[in-house]
Amino acid sequence: MRDGYQELLQASLNHLQALKSKGDRFVLVEQETWAELCGKPPHRNPASTPTSILPKSVRPTPDSSKLPIIRPSRGTQPAKKEAPQQSTEPPSLPLTGEARYAAMQALRDRALICSQCAHLARNRQQVVFGTGDIHSPIMFIGEAPGADEDQAGEPFVGMAGKLLTRIIETMGLSRSSVYIANILKCRPDTPGQSSGNRKPTPEEMSACVPFLHQQIDIIRPKVLVALGSTAVEGLLGGAIFITKLRGHWQTYRGTPLMPTYHPSYVLRKQTLDIKREVWEDMLQVMDKAELPISEKQRGFFLKP
Repeated sequence: MRDGYQELLQASLNHLQALKSKGDRFVLVEQETWAELCGKPPHRNPASTPTSILPKSVRPTPDSSKLPIIRPSRGTQPAKKEAPQQSTEPPSLPLTGEARYAAMQALRDRALICSQCAHLARNRQQVVFGTGDIHSPIMFIGEAPGADEDQAGEPFVGMAGKLLTRIIETMGLSRSSVYIANILKCRPDTPGQSSGNRKPTPEEMSACVPFLHQQIDIIRPKVLVALGSTAVEGLLGGAIFITKLRGHWQTYRGTPLMPTYHPSYVLRKQTLDIKREVWEDMLQVMDKAELPISEKQRGFFLKP
C-alpha cells in the first residue's frame, strides 16, 4: 500500500478507537463503503486526492437515514467496563429519519436482555430503558428506577415523576415532548428488604452508562438535565454537593449539562427556596434550548 493510504487507514482506526473508548458500539457505513471494506482496497489513481479513500463513515453525509447500522460480529469481545467520563466530542454523524428510530430500537432491544449485572437482572421486573421524544432538544437524566418504575417499565412514574411532569408542563412542554432516562436501567436490588430503594453503586452505574451514552448520541439533545446528586456523580464522577453545583452549567459528551435537585428532594423539603432554585435552573435550560419564555414564566417565585 502507498504511504498515503497507510496514513489515512491509521487515522480511521484512531477515530474508531476514540468512539469505542466513549462507549459507542456501532458506526454508520454506506453500503458501497462496506463492500469495499470487506474486499480489497480499490485501485486508486495516484493523482487523485488521498482523502477520497477514507471510509465515508468518518465524513459528513447528506442523508444518513440511508446508512445501515453495522454491529459487531458474534466474535467481537465485549467492551471493558470503564468509569463514566466526560467527553468533549459528540459522535461524528447525527442520525436522521428512520435511522434514528432504528438505532434507538436496536439499542433498546439490547438493553432489555442485558444481564451484565447478574444480581440486578435476577431481581428486576422490567428494564426501564427510557421514554419520550427522541428528537427532543432536552433530555432529563435520573439515577436509577425505583419500585414504581420497575413495575411500570417507565422512568419517573411515582410521586417524584408526577412532580417532574408538572415542572415540564410549567416549561410549556409535555412529558411526551422531552426524553427521560436513568443512568441505571434496572432497579437496584434490596436484599432483605420488602420495600424501599437504595442508591446505585458506582460500579453498577459504570457498567450501565454506555447505554445512556448511546441514547445521548442518537438523540443529540441541546441540553442535558441531571436530576440529583447521584445522577451527577454517575455522569461527572467524584463526590458531588448538589447544593453547590446546581444552577451551574457543566459539559458532558460535548453537550451542556444542568445539574439540579431531584424531584424527590423537592418533595421532602417542600420549601419555597428549593422550588425557586429548581425553577431558576429550568429557565436556564429553556434559554439554552432556545425555547420561548413568557413573562409569566420569568415571574414565577418573584417577590411582589
